[in-house]
Parts: sequence; C-alpha cells; structure tokens
Amino acid sequence: MTNAALAPTLDPTQQWRIVLARDRRYDGDFVYAVRSTGIYCRPSCPSRRPRRTVVRFFPIPEAAEAAGFRACRRCHPSRLQPHDPAVALVRELCRAIDAQPDGPADLTALGRRAGRSPHQVLRAFRRVLGVSPRQYRDARRVSRLKSSLKEMPHVSPAIYEAGFGSSSRVYERAAGALGMTPATYARGGRGAAIRYSVVPSPLGTLLVAATERGICKIGLGDSPATLERDLRREFPSAHIARDTGRMSAWVQTILAHLAGTEPHLDLPLDIRATAFQQKVWAALRKIPYGSTRSYQAVARSIGSPSATRAVARACATNPVALVIPCHRVVREDGDVGGYRWGAERKKVLLQRERDA
Repeated sequence: MTNAALAPTLDPTQQWRIVLARDRRYDGDFVYAVRSTGIYCRPSCPSRRPRRTVVRFFPIPEAAEAAGFRACRRCHPSRLQPHDPAVALVRELCRAIDAQPDGPADLTALGRRAGRSPHQVLRAFRRVLGVSPRQYRDARRVSRLKSSLKEMPHVSPAIYEAGFGSSSRVYERAAGALGMTPATYARGGRGAAIRYSVVPSPLGTLLVAATERGICKIGLGDSPATLERDLRREFPSAHIARDTGRMSAWVQTILAHLAGTEPHLDLPLDIRATAFQQKVWAALRKIPYGSTRSYQAVARSIGSPSATRAVARACATNPVALVIPCHRVVREDGDVGGYRWGAERKKVLLQRERDA
C-alpha cells in the first residue's frame, strides 16, 4: 500500500512521529505549522523541532495559509506535489479561489475548470479539507483580513483588500471570525479585556481565561508561565490580567469535573470557529460522560464520513478543553490517539470518567 493510500488515515499522533523522524516519504501528504513562529513546514524539514503543544497539522499548504501561517523559506513546503490525486485537485482549485478572493466559489465553475462534476469537486474538498469550496474561500478571506488589519492604517481598505464585498457583512460575522470587531483586532486586541486564573489541578496546572462573554481558553500543562505566554501570544495588545475572583465559580466547576464530581460542564463560551469546527465541537459535546467515540464515528455523525483527518484537526484545535470534550475521541482500534495537552493526560481523563 502506498503512502498516499495510508495518509488519509493518519492521526495527529502518527503525523507527529513522522515529523520527529523527518520521514521524506510523507512530504506532500501533509504539512505541520508552529503557532509560536507562524510558519508551516514539510514533515522532513531540517529545522529544529518545536514542542508538540505548539504544533498544528494541515492536509495541504493552502489550508495552513488559510489559518494564517506562512511557508518555511528553508524547506519550501508549498512547492511539493501531492501523492493523492484528490489532494492535487483540491490544491489546484484552492489556488484558483485564492486568485479571485472576491469571486463566488461556484461548484459548477470549479468543476468545469478541473474537468470534474460539481459533486466530485465537493466530495474532494470535504474529504481533504472537511469543508466546501465556499467555506474554504470564507476562511481564506478571514485570514487575509487579519493580515490586512495589522498592516493597513484604516479598517475599510483592509476589508475590501481581503475580498469582502461590503463592510456590513464583516461586522455581522466579526464575533465569530475574529472574536471582536475588526477595529479592535487591528489594534492587536487593544481594548479587549481578558481575565485568567491559574490553579493546580489533578492533571497539572490549569489555566482558565475568559472575556465578558464567556470562557475563551482552557489550558493544561506543567508550567504556569508557558500557559500564560500562550494566552498572550495572539493578542499582544489586549488587556490581559489575573482574575480577582469573578471567575471562581467557573474554575471550581472545572476542578470538580476533573475530580469526577461534576460530570456535565455547561459553561458560557466565547470562542472562534469555522463552520466545520462548529459541527465537530457540537458533536463532541454530545458524547456521554465516561464514553468515547472514534474519529470516524464523529465524522459519520456530522454527515462527512470521509473527513476523519479534518475531525482530528478540529479536535486538536479545540481551545476549551474539557468543556468541549475532545479527549473522548479515540482511534478506531481503541488507542487514545493524540491530545493537545499530552496523551498521558488524555488516558488519565478517560480512566477517571470510567471510574466515576
């Protein structure tokens, strides 16, 4: 069996092992991105390996760029030719969409361009990226908008430069796409108030951060300083401060959940998500306490049975662990698979839930 046939079944744990081994056989099957640097690379890149907690995986370079990452100048991952014909098709059409950011992502037109039927185009996009061409175009627009807002002195030119036809549509979607208004985002989050609490927990250090709307981040780790640094990285100009007690009830509820005395977490959230992430995260919240589902089962439950890899990526990018229980998703063979906060923590979480 070729690597191309195996690649769609790779989960984040297997992808990370390939990256650690610098295995050239998988160059073209996926790329990995580093949140701390904003750069994405091919698996065999000779650069120094980052910490696993700051790494994300993407099936194609265009998906990494849609999420705001830029190509490594050392390994040039965007020049790779994919092994899988469906991946090659999606990459070709992604480039066509990127060339006309203000145009419609019409399935008929895209199919005509590639010599495929509209259904074949849609099926390829959903298999490779887990989203439709229109959803990819929208994500790319938001990525360009973020870059433009940081580079341009005024908001309106940045909106049109990103490919949006009107400013009203951007402001309607701003809370979901940016977590704040475009003007506030352009100031690096200046004016946005985020408070956070860091406490010891049965699984190490627990960080809980929230805006006035609800919890925006939950982190688990060994170092309070590392968790705090990750919180500040995206919005360096936001007003981020230690909580003075207002979040106490939320923190105590999460600690009770970890102790096994509060099985159901129903807390207000303020998180950004793509349409696909929203579907996956909603499905995760339906998994009963003490139970697990495979990545494939979750993909089937949201009507995208071939989007197993995309489901795994949505789990890996979940910003509010525990409240959205991505730890309850495991591999088809029962192996726990990957977890942003470490496989050992995932095993402990699952065992605690089973015992409770």
